[in-house]
Amino acid sequence: MSRANSKQPKKAAAAKSVSRKTGKGTLAERADKFRCYQQSVQEPEHEVEFFDQVYRKLFRRTPYSLREDFCGTFSICCNWVESHPKRTAVGVDLCSETLQWGREHNLTRCTNEQAGRIRLLEQDVRVQNRPQVDILSAQNFSFWIFKTRQELVEYFRIARANLNEQGMMVMDMMGGGDCYKEGVTDKRRIRKGKKGFRYHWEQASFNPVTSEASFYITFKFNDQSKLKRAFEYHWRFWTIPEVRELLREAGFTRSLVYWEEEDEDGEDTGVWSAAEKAPSHPSWIAYIVALK
Repeated sequence: MSRANSKQPKKAAAAKSVSRKTGKGTLAERADKFRCYQQSVQEPEHEVEFFDQVYRKLFRRTPYSLREDFCGTFSICCNWVESHPKRTAVGVDLCSETLQWGREHNLTRCTNEQAGRIRLLEQDVRVQNRPQVDILSAQNFSFWIFKTRQELVEYFRIARANLNEQGMMVMDMMGGGDCYKEGVTDKRRIRKGKKGFRYHWEQASFNPVTSEASFYITFKFNDQSKLKRAFEYHWRFWTIPEVRELLREAGFTRSLVYWEEEDEDGEDTGVWSAAEKAPSHPSWIAYIVALK
């Protein structure tokens, strides 16, 4: 996972294909926006490895159960059950279209036995469910959909109730001055060749009075066609201190911030460590781990 906006949440918006080409249809018209999303912004193998390493260090045992809130196509759930024969996962999301895509494309890659260890719930994440789990993940800044302190504390309290006594919640955060700039688009090539495409992360607006912001994802293809604003997000831009304070208010006993270490040349190393002090950077990503 890189410093820049390498991964975003999974709530889908209507995608519009824009191109000058006609005939058999543009590459955008033939593209699968969910597949493009997964190839562009998700790193489920990394997430599972990070969850496992941090939990083992904190609790001195192997974690077996995971709940993925805002799970979308629930690729983390699938990687979780694939990583150990005793692991179970619960995926929670409100979007039936996204969950169905995951069933057709992610769940089918699992064996029948692995798929049987995944439970999917089409519901609000602010519902308390059994069984409680070792790890609850709310990745891709998805909880930023809650724009008030009251809403976020309510969610954190329910998330805490969904954890085992030796349980932890994992969230990622982004920040830095570049993230507040309006009208900026981060453009990246995801794949090369005939099936190649580009990923555009558009920072459309930011209101410093309310900290509300809007972001969009567009995919651009080799024939210049686009899935314009295929995904959109309207969030409150929360900061690390705010989130840690609200976690404490919700009853969590402790929170840790994990920052990616750099080498002597300032390059990311892929090693994440708990830190109470970090270097200033124009665009960064970090994890918050909260202990029940």
